[in-house]
Amino acid sequence: MGRVSTPQTSPMPFLKGHGTENDFVIVPDPDNAVDLPASAVAKLCDRRAGIGGDGLLHVVRSAAHPESRAMADEAEWFMDYRNADGSIAEMCGNGVRVFARYLERAGHVEAGDLAVATRGGVKKVHLAKGGDITVSMGRALLPEDGVTVTVDGRSWPARNVNMGNPHAVAFVEDLDHAGDLYSVPPCTPASVYPDGVNVEFVVGRGERHVAMRVHERGSGETRSCGTGACAVAVAAARRDSADPAVTGAPVTYTVDLPGGRLVITERTDGEIEMTGPAVIVAEGHIDPAFLAVTETVIA
Repeated sequence: MGRVSTPQTSPMPFLKGHGTENDFVIVPDPDNAVDLPASAVAKLCDRRAGIGGDGLLHVVRSAAHPESRAMADEAEWFMDYRNADGSIAEMCGNGVRVFARYLERAGHVEAGDLAVATRGGVKKVHLAKGGDITVSMGRALLPEDGVTVTVDGRSWPARNVNMGNPHAVAFVEDLDHAGDLYSVPPCTPASVYPDGVNVEFVVGRGERHVAMRVHERGSGETRSCGTGACAVAVAAARRDSADPAVTGAPVTYTVDLPGGRLVITERTDGEIEMTGPAVIVAEGHIDPAFLAVTETVIA
């Protein structure tokens, strides 16, 4: 039996924000009343025909969304994150910071500590008043699957890192070797990432200092990727024999991205913290006629 989505009939509030130039359309919807099929998300994120963004942050109270109700006792708000193509994603590190900045701007939270529910679990956030935002990103999983990334005839071994979403981290001699990153850099064997992967290309900039470019699953090359920066820091620590679980000391990496700088710390218990800026740049209303799409889902 089919389901037809209900068209939006009134202007829909939105905001636009970014974290190290990883930018997002923000849709406040506390009661989970707004229908956001993939086609509508893709239209909103289109940089020429829509508002433009690397993804969309659907702001919902945890108790109002079926995917987050179990987390409602820990976190009042759920970040229902969507990629720019409308597909659903588990987590977005820069998105969590922008999400928290929106909650602060809207008066839902104050500077200090809060928790945000995501498909990758509950994330602890600290908002410095008027300053950067730190997110506890959880622990990295390091599957042992061997992975190779290939671009324009060059191949590199890549570290398989999972930050609640999948990453392949390749250390290269020059960031230009990543190519244009319009299309997904092939990873083999493909079976390692059945649902797609974020691919990071990394060069050294000095002691505990790296730079990266990234192809984000469902979005293409982005100016920044928070989970990707965490994955890169973890992979760099293992490469540099600086695993905190082995050395007994936390390790911090500065990660430069095309859109800015993030600071990543991995503690001895494996918890990873990411610190960086988050900015709200605009707000307004979306014309309901723009979202007048009909999507049929066949059961």
